[in-house]
Amino acid sequence: VQLQASGGGLVQAGGSLRLSCAASGSSSRAVVMGWYRQAPGKERELVATITGGGIINYADSVKGRFTISRNRSGNTVYLQMNSLEPEDTAVYYCNAASAVWGSRWGHGTQVTVSS
Repeated sequence: VQLQASGGGLVQAGGSLRLSCAASGSSSRAVVMGWYRQAPGKERELVATITGGGIINYADSVKGRFTISRNRSGNTVYLQMNSLEPEDTAVYYCNAASAVWGSRWGHGTQVTVSS
């Protein structure tokens, strides 16, 4: 299984970005897909996850600003990020987990929010 992430970039504080991550290489759908981030000098942290049944979990720091979603086929996850803050600057990683093929990470995509 491969995860292809896209959508990072540079944006001013208060702006928006949308990240996408597509899973390919398996007919078995991921049970959970999500986004994590890692800022310089910090550990990787959860941003948001979504299950195949639509159960969503957000980090407190992004609640009300970020929205996670999946497409109907369940192989692509999105992260709509609004009201971005400089503290959101990090490398964002996509993750997908399946009982069949375990956990996979996508390559990171840089999000930089300028003040």
